[in-house]
Amino acid sequence: MELQLEELEADAGEDELAAELAARSSTVRAFERKRPSRKPFPDHLPRERVVIAAPSNCPCCGSAKLAKLGEDITETLEVIPRQWKVIQTVREKFSCRECEKIAQPPAPFHVTPRGFAGPNLLAMILFEKFGQHQPLNRQSERYAREGIDLSLSTLADQVGACAAALKPVHALIETHVLAAERLHGDDTTVPILARGKTDTGRIWTYVRDDRPFGGQSPPAALYYASRDRRQEHPERHLKSFSGILQADAYGGYNPLFKADRDPGPLTQALCWARARAANSSCLPTSPPMPNAARTPPRSHRSRSRPSSASTRCLTSSAGSTGLPPTNGCNDAGRKAVFSPPNLRPGCEPRGPNCRAVLRLPSLSTTY
Repeated sequence: MELQLEELEADAGEDELAAELAARSSTVRAFERKRPSRKPFPDHLPRERVVIAAPSNCPCCGSAKLAKLGEDITETLEVIPRQWKVIQTVREKFSCRECEKIAQPPAPFHVTPRGFAGPNLLAMILFEKFGQHQPLNRQSERYAREGIDLSLSTLADQVGACAAALKPVHALIETHVLAAERLHGDDTTVPILARGKTDTGRIWTYVRDDRPFGGQSPPAALYYASRDRRQEHPERHLKSFSGILQADAYGGYNPLFKADRDPGPLTQALCWARARAANSSCLPTSPPMPNAARTPPRSHRSRSRPSSASTRCLTSSAGSTGLPPTNGCNDAGRKAVFSPPNLRPGCEPRGPNCRAVLRLPSLSTTY
């Protein structure tokens, strides 16, 4: 026992000596606090130069022989409050003394017929409503606080008149988008005010963008609005379209892919993102993690996704991208070929315990 205590004391002394030598030889850099650097203001903003008058005499000795050495500039960001104004367009009348006729210049142009709002005001109302999602009643209240009386019905009339004025532009965008060889379609929910309640409407979006495939046509997006999600809406939107449609597994698109469709069936183009949730139930998982580890490791997260080979196998990838078909995809581009990775024990392909179902609008394949 005494020998063991002596060995422990000797080891402790050696450790203390080694710690002292390491402290003497090592250098610790002092902490240097960095001054916060402010991001400079954008260069496109106009600068208003305010020069403070320099002293005419030296504040120390009173001499008037001063020479400029330089200057220091302090920038302050400021905003000009919104200002309202009324533009009076005066049209003078003249009477001819010979024929007694009255001559007068024509009335100024307005965006809306017999309108009173200028183009800047109309653009602000539309941007606040559709760009900033500010309802017209809130806009009316805010304008009232600024001393401008614009009722809710008046603003609604102006929005409707602008929509009618912009309809030819929408028609040109519609013609350009529907003339594409392939479209990306999707819909999203949007609240719509109703009498005493709020309905769940839909915004239907169809995008034309061939830049990833070497296309030269400019990209564009076409929008439609509806109060529900019935299948008659995509049928009406894509009535004149014939080509490839990439969309989700919403059943409302099924009539577009039927063989008896006029002028012809559309070609389906789907991806593995919609089938990921169902297929991941048959993939091997890691043991349960403790409560402290809430975030799974990267290797565990990657198992919930299809393999790289199956991910590249996109339905109709040969026709939708203009590239040759990848390994695992058929030439027709009508069916999805799925090669599942290592499945969990007891979940063999097409086994009774397998719950992996690839859900497509007109195709359901179980593994």
